[in-house]
Amino acid sequence: MMERYRKYYPAAGAAALLVLLYLTFFSVRETEFVLVTQFGRPIRTVTDAGMHAKWPFQTATYFDRRLRVYNPRPSEFLTRDKKNIVIENYVVWKVEDPVRFVQTVGDPIAAEMRLHDIIWSGLSAALGTHDLDSIVSASPEKVQAAAMLDNLTALTDRAALEQYGINVVDVRIKRLNLPEQNKQSVFARMRAERERIARQYRAEGEEQALSIRADADRQKEEILSVAYKQAEKVKGEGDAESTRIYGQAYSKNPRLYKLLRTLESYRKVIDEKTTAILSSDSELLKVLTRGEAALK
Repeated sequence: MMERYRKYYPAAGAAALLVLLYLTFFSVRETEFVLVTQFGRPIRTVTDAGMHAKWPFQTATYFDRRLRVYNPRPSEFLTRDKKNIVIENYVVWKVEDPVRFVQTVGDPIAAEMRLHDIIWSGLSAALGTHDLDSIVSASPEKVQAAAMLDNLTALTDRAALEQYGINVVDVRIKRLNLPEQNKQSVFARMRAERERIARQYRAEGEEQALSIRADADRQKEEILSVAYKQAEKVKGEGDAESTRIYGQAYSKNPRLYKLLRTLESYRKVIDEKTTAILSSDSELLKVLTRGEAALK
């Protein structure tokens, strides 16, 4: 009968060798590290990527070394000025010390439950020392939320690393809301505040507009005054030049000057609809009645 199963010995030996190799060698990726334990007791941590070996009776536990994002459920908190707010935050974390991690929490789900307790208590304490205006405000210089969250991240990281071997990289607020029962009153106060600011801006704008219009009117009067002065000066110079030219023309040929002036007066006074009743010795009709003799 032994002879009958002897032909299966090589296959059984090869299978046993494969199982032994499988239990002895293990590979580590760049994105993970491996904790080698012996009967539940940590032996060593392997962080270098590649192929590694262990005893067959030892166990290799794999951990993802990449960052994880934990999104706790929204929670309600109370600020220093007694305002209720609902905050939805997120936590970025990773496993830093696998030995302590395995000994204290064991898996990511349990780790996030512990983180939830730490973050909730930290946020509650931090928000209790800040007014709502320092967290949410229309004035950027009043907002202190970033500094508050940086301090919370540092405190949480120190506590989580010492207790659970977890590195907390960042804690941030994803969404901030108000409880439903408080929304309307808060919105009413916000609208009143915005209306007050709008009225202030409009009043300042009207004051500036009046000042600009008054300055523009003053400049207009100054420009018109200067222009009128220059115009009168030019008109005076023109009248003086005209008088000078008339004087020169009269002195050169008084008879021609008198004739032209008389004809010009005719053009201004007499047209096809004009009816004039004058005496025969009228100066206006001398040129028409007496001709050139009237110019002597």
